[in-house]
Amino acid sequence: MKSFYITTAIDYANGSPHLGHAYEKVLTDVIARFRRQMGDKVHFLTGTDEHGQKVQASARKRGIPPQQFVDEISAEFRALLPKLTISNDDFIRTTEERHKKVVCELLQRLYDQGDIYKNEYRGFYSTRQEQFLQEKDRHPDGTWPEIFGEVTEITETNYFFKLKQYQPWLVEFLTKNENFVFPKYRQSQVLEFLKEPLNDLCISRPKERLEWGIPLPFDAGYVTYVWFDALVNYYSAVADTGQWPATWHVIGKDILVPPHAVYWPIMLKAAGIELPHGIIAHGWWMTRGAKMSKSTGNALNPLDLVTEFGPDAFRYFLIREMNVGQDSDFTREQFLVRYNSELANNLGNLVNRTLNMTTRFAAGTVPAAEADQDLERDLKALWQRTRDEFIPLCEGFQFHTALERAMQFLTETNAYIEKRAPWKLGKSAEPADQALLRTSLATMAEALRLAVAIIRHVTPTTTEKINAVLGYTPGPVWRNELDWDGRLAGKTVAPALVLFPRPAPPEKAPAAAAKSV
Repeated sequence: MKSFYITTAIDYANGSPHLGHAYEKVLTDVIARFRRQMGDKVHFLTGTDEHGQKVQASARKRGIPPQQFVDEISAEFRALLPKLTISNDDFIRTTEERHKKVVCELLQRLYDQGDIYKNEYRGFYSTRQEQFLQEKDRHPDGTWPEIFGEVTEITETNYFFKLKQYQPWLVEFLTKNENFVFPKYRQSQVLEFLKEPLNDLCISRPKERLEWGIPLPFDAGYVTYVWFDALVNYYSAVADTGQWPATWHVIGKDILVPPHAVYWPIMLKAAGIELPHGIIAHGWWMTRGAKMSKSTGNALNPLDLVTEFGPDAFRYFLIREMNVGQDSDFTREQFLVRYNSELANNLGNLVNRTLNMTTRFAAGTVPAAEADQDLERDLKALWQRTRDEFIPLCEGFQFHTALERAMQFLTETNAYIEKRAPWKLGKSAEPADQALLRTSLATMAEALRLAVAIIRHVTPTTTEKINAVLGYTPGPVWRNELDWDGRLAGKTVAPALVLFPRPAPPEKAPAAAAKSV
């Protein structure tokens, strides 16, 4: 089995989960489940980033210890995972001893080999981003971008990592490994960033300003800068297991440059640790063209939709709607269009028709196909094309297009039922019509089994439910599940299954009271 180690970014424990967090977990889970189906030995890591100035300030504001504060927030992120049916193998917290131990070992190694030095810093600091800024970070009019929040000028002594001496190596590495960042144009953005000379990276904060962090192993008067702490989680979680290097880090595009595409590869190179295979940088969810954020008041609570419609409908929309790497719009109206047209009317309708007609015309037992004609042969040929396109699309992270192909197959299956009209064949006593009826029922059931097999990594709970009502237990090799072979013949089906109930219409506002005369 090929090893496949995949990670999400670890979520900063300073606020509750939002749609962006949920999407990243679902996307990574879909990739992990797909690779397991393909036979890989998958290890899937997620977790929380729990140190830093913002956490310390938030805890003080509430009058509680930082550890208590991050325990509460981390528990929220952990609780989100089963609600989204996330299949992670591990959950790491940067306050765990296994993580702190590896961070200290890495810092000591870099310090001992001369890659970390002490110096005075004078310049600008963003508390919101917990980073030092340069003049090039300003707008042309001299103001600071909103993302940095309040920026103050400070002077203090700190420890620095010799980032700039590795810049030529990183440029050469990215030039030779042109698929290190997905999508590819994001890698071009990294190389564009690297056209400007790098400054050495400040990797410490004095304890009098920040107590909530991992103390430097060579100077207890300082704690570790949050990125030099957080990024190491990918390695610290598996340092003793032999699973490193990571195959993919899945992150948001906003933390690609510089943290993941500059700091992280250089940190690993300097420490003599193998680099990951690559980074997947996904886009942002927008609402009517504006980025979702708590500050603008347009952020969605993902659990509201999961509670109302179930995890699979939510997962399906996220993966169907967003082209990995691009931005996408999310509104309730768009969600309902996908939910009604593709899940309820297409997949749900096929399930209901298959169960209903098999119960009505075949006493609930799937018959064997007997009389393939052009309609059946055309549907089988479409399935062959769908299957052959689907796997490469998923391997290339084009899940939205793969789901579109699956929906096209479902649409044509429903169209096949209309053309074949089993309800009419069931009224005929002609042997040929009865044979065609049995063939049509077998074809419907087999097409349904195959359709849910290819979307299993996106809708795992739905697939399990449909297989159950078809009386079918899939085998251990997923690829073998994609062969059209009539294996459902003789299976007993359930009479009905409601998968995607119609949402209740919004309550109408009460009529205005009549005006008194």
